[in-house]
Amino acid sequence: MVAQGAALTDLHIISGQYVPRPHADWVQDAQHPVLQQTISELGQYFARQRSAFSVPLAPQGTAFQQAAWAALLQIPFGSTISYGQQAKNMGKPQAVRAVGGANGKNPIAIIIPCHRVLGANGALTGYSGGMEHKVFLLRHEGALL
Repeated sequence: MVAQGAALTDLHIISGQYVPRPHADWVQDAQHPVLQQTISELGQYFARQRSAFSVPLAPQGTAFQQAAWAALLQIPFGSTISYGQQAKNMGKPQAVRAVGGANGKNPIAIIIPCHRVLGANGALTGYSGGMEHKVFLLRHEGALL
């Protein structure tokens, strides 16, 4: 987890793809208020006591990536949509592949719920955190039985 100022910038599944190396000036501070809030909210989520997060977010990416991640935040807990539906929700119905690429670069896993996006036929498709984690998260939320 990485916080910048008063917002979370990164939260990665360590075994996943696209996990960046910390910047040279990175300082570990487990007592940072944003990290403490993130730890608390994730604990509540996994204890089934929370279905939405309130920790402030500041993911870093292109304007298109930011729009894709904002669209992910609109998918309710326990629900799924397709990449095509996400592209339509963004007003870019032809950008399905680009949406998939942006979701794959999501820097705040779980909280920005890219695991809730499926293929057009409902198939489980790529997840940069690892398919076993996507399955776990969807089952945890009741979206996959």
